[in-house]
Amino acid sequence: MNFDLFWLFRSLPAVILGLTIHELAHAYTAFKLGDMTAKNEGRLTLNPLKHIDPLGFILIVIAGFGWAKPVSFNPEHLKNKHRDEILISLAGPISNFALAFFLLLCARGLFVLPYFHYTATGIEIINLLVSWAVINFGLFFFNLIPIPPLDGSHIYTTFLQKTNPRLFQLVYTYGTWGLLLIILIQVNTKIQILPIMPLIKAITNYCITLLHFT
Repeated sequence: MNFDLFWLFRSLPAVILGLTIHELAHAYTAFKLGDMTAKNEGRLTLNPLKHIDPLGFILIVIAGFGWAKPVSFNPEHLKNKHRDEILISLAGPISNFALAFFLLLCARGLFVLPYFHYTATGIEIINLLVSWAVINFGLFFFNLIPIPPLDGSHIYTTFLQKTNPRLFQLVYTYGTWGLLLIILIQVNTKIQILPIMPLIKAITNYCITLLHFT
C-alpha cells in the first residue's frame, strides 16, 4: 500500500465534496418522496461534517476506498416503497456523475479562455478539475456495484428484504465482508477484481471528447 501525501492533498477536496453531494442527494430525494427522517437528522445540508463517517473517511485516506455516513429513511413513509427505495439509492451515484461532468465543464470553460491553458498555473488548475472529475466518476461506478451495502445492491435487496428476510440478511452480511475483502485485495495486490478503473477511464475520455478538449 502506497500512501501518497501529494495525492491526498490534491484529491481530498474532491472526495469530501463528492461524498457530501452524494449523501445530500440521498437525503433530498427521500425528502421529496415524502420521508422526513433525513431532514429531521440534519442531513439536508452541504456541511460535510454531517455526512462524513470517521472510519470510512480514514479508509479513503489510507486505502483509496471508503464510505460516508449512510442516510436513514423510513420506507413506511414512501408512497411506492420498492420504487422509491431504488430511486433514493440511485440518487447518490447519479449526483456524483453530474458533479463529475460539471467539473469537466468548468475545466473546458477555463481551457477556452485566451492564453489561460498556455500558463503553468492554468494547466495545473485544468488538470486538477479533471482529476476531481475522475474521482467522482469513480464514486459513481463504485457505488453502483451490486454488492451490499453499496447503492447498486438496493436494486434487488429492496425486494429480497420483503420476500426473503433471512436470505437478505445473509446476502447483506456476507456481501459487506466480501466487499471489504475485495478492497483489501485490490489495494494490496495488482489483482483487479472490480473493473472500475477501465470504466472510469472510458467515461472520462468520452466526456473529454464530447466537450472538445483539443
